[in-house]
Amino acid sequence: MTISAVDLFSIGIGPSSSHTVGPMRAAALFLDSLPDYPAKVRVELRGSLAATGRGHGTDRATLLGLVGWTPTTVTTDVTPALGDRIDAQGHISGPTGEIDYELVFDPTPVPEHPNCLIFSAWDARGTELATGVEYFSVGGGFVVTRAEIDGDGPHGMAEAAQTSASIPHEFTTWEQLQGICAHGSRTIAEVMLENEQAIHGDSGTTLNHLDEVWKAMQDCVDNGFSASGTLPGGLNVRRRAPDLLNNLKNRDATDQSDGLSAMDWINLYALAVNEENAAGGKVVTAPTNGAAGIIPAVMHYARDFIGNFDCDTARKFLLTAAAVGIIIKENASISGAEVGCQGEVGSASAMAAAGLCSVLGGTTEQIGNAAEIALEHNLGLTCDPVGGLVQIPCIERNAIGGVKAVNGARLALNGDGEHHVSLDDAVHTMAATGRDMHTKYKETSTGGLATRLGFPVSLTEC
Repeated sequence: MTISAVDLFSIGIGPSSSHTVGPMRAAALFLDSLPDYPAKVRVELRGSLAATGRGHGTDRATLLGLVGWTPTTVTTDVTPALGDRIDAQGHISGPTGEIDYELVFDPTPVPEHPNCLIFSAWDARGTELATGVEYFSVGGGFVVTRAEIDGDGPHGMAEAAQTSASIPHEFTTWEQLQGICAHGSRTIAEVMLENEQAIHGDSGTTLNHLDEVWKAMQDCVDNGFSASGTLPGGLNVRRRAPDLLNNLKNRDATDQSDGLSAMDWINLYALAVNEENAAGGKVVTAPTNGAAGIIPAVMHYARDFIGNFDCDTARKFLLTAAAVGIIIKENASISGAEVGCQGEVGSASAMAAAGLCSVLGGTTEQIGNAAEIALEHNLGLTCDPVGGLVQIPCIERNAIGGVKAVNGARLALNGDGEHHVSLDDAVHTMAATGRDMHTKYKETSTGGLATRLGFPVSLTEC
């Protein structure tokens, strides 16, 4: 089974790939499985989906998915809006129809995964159409069924977005990928593209998608530059990107840079994206929404400060980053609810470091070193969103993750690729650390900064 770059980089809505995009997709999958359109649906949100579901917009996303909206078609003006109070029972309508609904929040996780949705449905006569149908949102917008989570695959998951197509270069570890590149004198991007061609039947599908992804990232940054005001949810977090943009433009115009201007711009790009994400805007899961600002920030840095960043360069960056993301997803996790924020920001930082190193001419060994450095220095990072919202510390954390990625690439490029800790070592350590991490530090908002600052998870119910 192979994960495609097309699935790893998907365009969706904020604020969370696992708590917003995934549940919306799960709702659509459930509807497709029914013999008739239901009159009433009961949805039980379990584990992290319940603990931080209101702050992450899980209730809203699930309901919108039940009435025909998808992460790519949902409009910014759709109601209910992000941050609106949603009753436990009610009625909702959308493109495909209308339903009565009941929402149940149970923070007790099921044993298999902390992000579970359990659906039941009835027709207008009260006849049961389905009961107890389980879906799992496993990070990055990926969704699996009960049958799939009990099957083969990483963590026992045969993921819906994977394909059984025969590919020319099968790899699940960095050691395998490095060997493939060395044996065929291929770059990582070339290996990935040959696999993508086998998956989709042509290379154009992937290349066109990557072009759309890069455009969506640029649009997201531009939208973040122009939007002002306060983010929804009740924390009263003010958007900072527009003011920071003006400050940087004024400073650059007066030539008062202290030599670290590039770092300031990386911070700005990341803030712009993650403020858009927190507002429920269109972002790219890269590989998740909570870490959506890191790869765009580093790509914008390469475009604006290094130069010669054309369409082919963007494709090479994303294909290389995707290879690292696949290795991490196969052997650990990109889900904050499963392994903490090391799986989100850590993964994105490693992917961005690899992508940047590749477009700067790094060898395969240097690329692996860059990814390892970035991931290693995010190990143990907890996921403790204040108030259950993807705002504090998530937005700033993307800025720091972007800077780490650039530094990781630069350190690797100044070496020969030889290092004591391999990328595989870092990935397996991340998985082990995630297993050891207490649940309260894994996207439940019951530990860390989430409680230190005194904001309860139920803040958004007020």
